[in-house]
Amino acid sequence: MNPAGIIRDPEAAARESYDLIIVGGGIYGAMLALESSLGGLRSLLLEREDFGGATSFNSLRIIHGGLRYLQGLDLPRFFESVAERRWLLKTFPEQVRPLPCLMPLYGQGLKRPAILRLALAINDRLSRSGNEGLAENSRLPGSRVIGPTEVKGIFPAVDPRDLRGGAVWYDAAMEDSQRVLMGVLRWACASGARVLNYVEARELLRTASGVAGVRAWDQESGQGYEFRSGVVINAAGPWCREVAARFDRDPTGLFHPSLAWNVVFDRAALSPMALGLAPKSGKAPMYFLRPWKGKLLAGMGHHPGSEMRRDPRPSPAQMLEVIGHLNQAVPGLDLSPDEVLRVFAGWLPVSREGSLELTTRGVFIDHQKIGGPPGLYSISGVKFTTARRAAAKILDRIFSRQKERFDKQIIGEPVGSAESGRGVFPYDWFPPPGDREWQKDLKTIIEEESVVHLEDLIFRRTSLGDNLRRAGQAAEEIGSLFPWDKDRRQQEQAALRERIRVLIEETTHGE
Repeated sequence: MNPAGIIRDPEAAARESYDLIIVGGGIYGAMLALESSLGGLRSLLLEREDFGGATSFNSLRIIHGGLRYLQGLDLPRFFESVAERRWLLKTFPEQVRPLPCLMPLYGQGLKRPAILRLALAINDRLSRSGNEGLAENSRLPGSRVIGPTEVKGIFPAVDPRDLRGGAVWYDAAMEDSQRVLMGVLRWACASGARVLNYVEARELLRTASGVAGVRAWDQESGQGYEFRSGVVINAAGPWCREVAARFDRDPTGLFHPSLAWNVVFDRAALSPMALGLAPKSGKAPMYFLRPWKGKLLAGMGHHPGSEMRRDPRPSPAQMLEVIGHLNQAVPGLDLSPDEVLRVFAGWLPVSREGSLELTTRGVFIDHQKIGGPPGLYSISGVKFTTARRAAAKILDRIFSRQKERFDKQIIGEPVGSAESGRGVFPYDWFPPPGDREWQKDLKTIIEEESVVHLEDLIFRRTSLGDNLRRAGQAAEEIGSLFPWDKDRRQQEQAALRERIRVLIEETTHGE
């Protein structure tokens, strides 16, 4: 057990054997490490870059309770989402908080006050357990349908033409999803797991009877290692097919990619509530506009995927299309590309190639059943919200364990707790002259959370990377907290500034 945090020691990790090896350090890999360690299994997680650097980070940061599943009468998914939203609210109260949502109603189709009043009443009735055991400030109020006057009070810029009222409901949101993921990984390590970033699993080790582990490469030292286990779970997110093909074969249907992105605008939020909006004419999708750190965060833009890039981004035309839809939905909004501060883009799975219909259920592949080696499994997840529950189900299938502990954990008390408030700074914060108190938390993170590069600290351990201008200006002062020599410090600062340059270019020029 490692109560001090995450220790990156590939050599020590290679001297041990494991019940399972997890390939991929996004939220699904992290939850597999947590659930397996809490279940008494010895697990090793390998991430070829840094933890949570892809889709897990580039989201709208909303924890959905399953209202859309209720609309499709998918009750199992609805109840799972409600339970997992509750677990996140209870386990990470500093980072996961209630989020009020408002959808203006114009009497079109199913979006009419009478229909939404019934739907929200059913939602509240079926999700009554969603507040059990939560602190008062984490509890979700009941849903309601309000009149046009109240809608205008909450959302002054609402299109008043034919406005019939508004639907109000509550979900939850993360301000800093990277702190939630790191809390999960710290908890997993404290419970016996090992997790290694910048270690790439390149080859599957086999015996006559099946999987024997992986041969991996430490990206930092250039050293190769063999890690031993009879079970390997490929949880590499958008690159799960690439890993599956390298280890065995590319399974049909594992992950069909589509490009999705969320945009931070240099505007104050339009409402204290998240807004569900769509132009009243045409076939434009529904967008969510939510308050985020004093800015307007809108999502999501969505486009069928083509060639998967390591650093996905929408084209200028795709960005303009989204901005046009938002301006149509809110008269007088007049957003422009010049106001884009940040684009959070990633790959999401869809039901089939070229589709925009997001997959609603994860995919689990037992490679033995398709002619591959026993002990190799590949998974493709769906939502941050239900990643823990998906991990529990996967482990139940692989290890044929009793499900009582996991069911109890979902509806009862969490089996532990995880720190999540450290490393969070206001959007416009800058290191104050003469004040060194802020350095303490950063030094603790550097020492305890496997921070290999300056970029890791800025973007994936703290909120310092939210404001790109601030991150670039503070790079030298923040870099001085690391025990590096002058040359290494300059290299890291140069790499960070180049990364910031690319991110800023993405907001202005696209591809």
